[in-house]
Amino acid sequence: MAIITIARELAALGEEVARELSRLTGYKLIDREYLEKRLTDYGLGAEKREKYDEKKPGFWASLSQERDDYLHFLKAALFEEAIGGDCIVIGRGGAAVFKSVPSLVAVKFVSPLALRIERVMKSYSCDEKHALQIVEESDHNRIGFHKYFFSIDWADPCSYDLTINSTKANTAQTAKLIDAYRNSVIDPAKEETGKRRLAELLLGQRVVTEIVYAKKVPVHFLEAAADGGRVILHGVANTQAAIDAALAAARALPGVTEAESAIQVVQEFTVMP
Repeated sequence: MAIITIARELAALGEEVARELSRLTGYKLIDREYLEKRLTDYGLGAEKREKYDEKKPGFWASLSQERDDYLHFLKAALFEEAIGGDCIVIGRGGAAVFKSVPSLVAVKFVSPLALRIERVMKSYSCDEKHALQIVEESDHNRIGFHKYFFSIDWADPCSYDLTINSTKANTAQTAKLIDAYRNSVIDPAKEETGKRRLAELLLGQRVVTEIVYAKKVPVHFLEAAADGGRVILHGVANTQAAIDAALAAARALPGVTEAESAIQVVQEFTVMP
């Protein structure tokens, strides 16, 4: 079991190679359309998705509970899909989301600005000035999205295992190159530890879902770090009663063998709805 994440500059052929790689390997392709369906199932409508999807949220949006909802269910959907087997994730901060999974291969696609503008002009049937605006806006949003949600530099090549300049890229050959690299660095031991780590990450998201969205316990910025069946809760609550309720909900969830609290009590703490 392996996870391949594809980060890409606009018009750097990342999506095209990802689709070819999916055909070559049989890996499930998790792209924007696929995730939109999953997030809709979680109750996140088009307006909420549009506000945050690979974008730096505006000031008020960054303070909203909707921001936490989006990130939580994005991670939940990605973990659920990945634990089902080999997959390729396009964008959505995949390299950061799966950073702790040993069976991850993180790839970034780049191209010279002039070539990207040329490709955008053809794709959008627009002039050079408009194409430059589209490219710059895309870069700005993706940089902001990764910095705000994951505190990483999207442009830093050290965030990825492979950075590919698609100037001379042949889609089929590039897909084969990535698959060969994956085959050389992901062995059965990493696949096994990757499965275990994914199970822990998914358990943590399910704990948060149960506490915040099912039981509606008022704990803000809740995160659940799982190590095997042991879970430690982090966040902010107004009362000890809320912490006790969160622990009770976590301990009742299948897969949790032990739950501890590192939640801070801050009286009269509130967030924007």
